Amino acid sequence: MKKIFIDGKDGTTGLKIYNRFENRDDIELLLIDSNKRKDAGERARLINESDITFLCLPDTASIEAVSLVENKNTKIIDTSTAHRTLPDWAYGFAELSKEHREKIENGNRIAVPGCYASGFNSIVYPLVKSGFITPDYDIVCYALSGYTGAGKKGIAQYEDKNRDIELDSPRLYALTQEHKHLKEMKAVSQLAKIPIFSPIICDYPQGMVVSVPLYTDSMSKKYTAQDIYEMMSEHYADSDIVKVRRPGYTQGMIGTNNFANRDDMEIEINGNDDRILITSRFDNLGKGASGAAIQCMNIAMGIDEKTGLNIGD
Repeated sequence: MKKIFIDGKDGTTGLKIYNRFENRDDIELLLIDSNKRKDAGERARLINESDITFLCLPDTASIEAVSLVENKNTKIIDTSTAHRTLPDWAYGFAELSKEHREKIENGNRIAVPGCYASGFNSIVYPLVKSGFITPDYDIVCYALSGYTGAGKKGIAQYEDKNRDIELDSPRLYALTQEHKHLKEMKAVSQLAKIPIFSPIICDYPQGMVVSVPLYTDSMSKKYTAQDIYEMMSEHYADSDIVKVRRPGYTQGMIGTNNFANRDDMEIEINGNDDRILITSRFDNLGKGASGAAIQCMNIAMGIDEKTGLNIGD
């Protein structure tokens, strides 16, 4: 039985991870006294007593938590942005490649991807890896997310009965093109330059669609939607969590909240001979956060990666 500690259990992601352990008999959950949540000595004791510690903290606090580790066998799974592009940390998206999976299996430092970055890299990484686009392709990405991705303060704002009327509508943000996920989006997909990224927060709790449009005549050769589907299908052929849908799978509109409370992801390719649209749909709190963290833990433990996850058809 593995000993698990969640540093930051009361945050949005931490609470989701905690709730997932309710029916698991293969772990022992180490709990900190609520009055000692910010006591570095008590946190250090529990971190070093654990087999696996989840960090559900702001970046600065996550970096501090890692500095408290003295037990060389303690595995850290960090949900912050602090370590996602560091070479000695595993990037926690096992489906991207055999190398990504092996690093999660064998390493003691695992960084859980950002929600937007998960959708982006699920699309762009295979495109670059396969040579369908070059690393210097001018990538534009837009995405829609439920408001739970905004954290406790954002959730409270949206769920306030006296909220501003503007929150009734979708809102575009990160207008300066400095979103915190851009660094890992560029690094993980090995792009030559930072993509243009337009995230939109919407008035519903959970669910996300990340979209990347492509001009076929700007690719390494003029590929069709069917070509991309076949490449993506092969890339994710061994995964039960990332599913690739054929062109035309959705007739009409792609909803953004269909995957709420699920931990899988759906990639769909649509378009025509000149312009192609690739979308990645998932739950920003599932495969985009706590579900990905639990999947990483399962892989690190050497058990079925789907244990405790909600995977759809």
